[in-house]
Amino acid sequence: MWPLQLLRMVVVKQRRIEMKMKRSPYCFCCSFALLLLVSFLKDRHFCSADPTDGFTEVPLTEDNFVIQKPYDKPLNDRYSYKNGIRRLWVYENDKPFKVGSPTRPRTEIRIKGHDYSSGVWQFEGQVHVPEGTSGVTVMQVFGAVKKATALQLRVYNGDLKSYKSNSVATDIYNKWLRVNVIHKVGKGEITVFINGQQKLVVNDDGPAEHYFKCGVYAAPDGSSNYMESRWKNIKLYKSDNKLGGCNNNHGTWLVQ
Repeated sequence: MWPLQLLRMVVVKQRRIEMKMKRSPYCFCCSFALLLLVSFLKDRHFCSADPTDGFTEVPLTEDNFVIQKPYDKPLNDRYSYKNGIRRLWVYENDKPFKVGSPTRPRTEIRIKGHDYSSGVWQFEGQVHVPEGTSGVTVMQVFGAVKKATALQLRVYNGDLKSYKSNSVATDIYNKWLRVNVIHKVGKGEITVFINGQQKLVVNDDGPAEHYFKCGVYAAPDGSSNYMESRWKNIKLYKSDNKLGGCNNNHGTWLVQ
């Protein structure tokens, strides 16, 4: 890693200056500055570019995966779990997930047992969206002040967007994408990574009780007749560091 190389270079330079100081008193200031830099570097931790660096994985069991589906359909008519892949699908004219709900059709995984209202949390999973699926939310951070969700990742005509505007990724059909979503509750900030690269930073619209969801949830308008997403390697992480671990695409220094 380049920070370690820099530290070695500083130490070597410092030793050379110490030898020269015997001949030149003017090197004292340079030497002092280098000593400060060495002290600064020693008190820092350098991490790599992966968004999960600095986080601890939260154990999940099948009990944590609650499926929300059209209330009049058997589970296996809208959901399957085979060979590590969770396949979820829904039709535009399906019923909501419970009787009397005004919400749009959905087949979603609701991560249960790890709701949160503070701290730094991270969702990770790999998603595959078949060509033709459009006008659908495939991942959510639930809970906000003025609306139901802090974040929705939607698919429109092969592009992944935050709600209907901010582009997150393009041309995603028929590909596996790694999705990481970091929520810094205290800072009111959500960061989205696709394939390890930071793509979006947004405000979470205020404090609330939050949890993660993924699957297919028909958007308010423009939905295709059939909507499907497939998910695998779904994980949760938590960071005890208020800065949220190492979580940008260039790596971050965190004071220990």
